Amino acid sequence: MMIRKKMDSKAFARHKMKKRRLLTFYRIVRYGFENFIRNSWLSVAATAVMTITLLIVFIVAASRFILTDTISDLGDKVDMSIYLKTDTTDEVGNELKAEVEALSSVKSVTYISANEARDQIAQENSDNSAVLDAIKVATNMNPATLRVVVKDINDTSELEKFVSNDDLVKEHLNADYAPSFAGERRDTIKSIGRVVNFIQEIGIIVGVVFVAISSLIIFNTISMAIFNRREEIQMMNLIGANKSFVRGPFLIESIIYGLIAALIASGIGLWGLYKSSGILASYEVSVQPTIDLASKYIVVVVLAMIAVGSIIGIISSTLATRKYLKS
Repeated sequence: MMIRKKMDSKAFARHKMKKRRLLTFYRIVRYGFENFIRNSWLSVAATAVMTITLLIVFIVAASRFILTDTISDLGDKVDMSIYLKTDTTDEVGNELKAEVEALSSVKSVTYISANEARDQIAQENSDNSAVLDAIKVATNMNPATLRVVVKDINDTSELEKFVSNDDLVKEHLNADYAPSFAGERRDTIKSIGRVVNFIQEIGIIVGVVFVAISSLIIFNTISMAIFNRREEIQMMNLIGANKSFVRGPFLIESIIYGLIAALIASGIGLWGLYKSSGILASYEVSVQPTIDLASKYIVVVVLAMIAVGSIIGIISSTLATRKYLKS
């Protein structure tokens, strides 16, 4: 009997402790919402700044995806040409194509014979009778061509090494046309790549700066709230409230900032992405893959924004309460 009574007593104590913790958590959440409403002008200011911060974070992330896809598309359009002798047979051309395709840095290879090259020129100038007449009477001097698309347009070392060392290539390489590994188009894309990297770095810096500014404003907001309610906090301490209970409502308040700001920033960011897609596409900016990705994982995007906003708010609130609750 005594043992059973002790067990019942322990179970009751655990149940009472659990109930007390739930009640404490409920009060912390309630006080956090009350603080958010009570300090409305401070809450609006902090939420607005955090919204701008999260919107910039969204823009930086989306821009990084868009620029990466755009550079990839441009790289696919810029082929590295290996020019072969005019009399290169299709058998040799296809053999060389297979060898180049086997290189790890190569994405795709297209072989164009001398006759196919002449036909392409004729097709491109179908409305120019003078050019067509010249093609008919002139000897075909067009080189056969291997058009190579590499995975990274800034790295053609493997392809260059292959052209320099492969006996079959050297035997049929056209002496009048050097491979276009260092051609003007590749230099242009490399320049674009450098500009893109610079823009991405600037975007990251701007994002970090706004995150720091947002954290500072939220830090000051929490500090002002604590200062305005210092007598209430002192009274809570006098009646035995621990620091976690005092700090809790401010953490909830900060999470509310992050939640509202994340929802607003996500909405504005996604809306802006959809609205700007037509204009960006007209300038051959590859924006559709990013839109498709955001649409597919829209819940993940919103949750990630909420997480970032909440983390900013929690860190700022923790620093502020640590400073003002030491005494």
